[in-house]
Amino acid sequence: MTSTAMKTNSRFNKVLSGQSFGFLAIIALCWLNSLFGLPSLIMDGRVGVSDFQGPMLQMLLVLTVWLLVSFSTRRTLERLKHLESFMRVCAWCHKINHQGQWKTPERYLAEGFDTSATHGICVECLAHQTELVEQRKRLQKTKPAALPSFGVTQENLPAC
Repeated sequence: MTSTAMKTNSRFNKVLSGQSFGFLAIIALCWLNSLFGLPSLIMDGRVGVSDFQGPMLQMLLVLTVWLLVSFSTRRTLERLKHLESFMRVCAWCHKINHQGQWKTPERYLAEGFDTSATHGICVECLAHQTELVEQRKRLQKTKPAALPSFGVTQENLPAC
């Protein structure tokens, strides 16, 4: 697991933990209110006998809301994690957005994965380029004066 993924999981766990703590605090306050009569204890110091049906219903209501909010938050955070996992690549220059900076693929690999990059050619591109060179050779044999040479001669064309 990468450090970015671990940081994201840590942030999500903090959000869910804080949410859970808040709902547990609400439940605890409901029970403390029922046991000690918090408003009357604070106002005039009398402790009264309380029934437990009211706090039980309050607790069930808070637990239901907690489960609904927790489920919704978890789904939202998972969706956010999924969207954050996409690598943004410029459609024109192919630079990669990493931590707010646009980096070349070579630099991204060197910094992010401690590896250097080199250039090569894939099988499909090699076949395509070979075909282009062969077409160029055939055209130069048939119409050598019609095509600009761009410094390319029969001698310095790569052999296939």
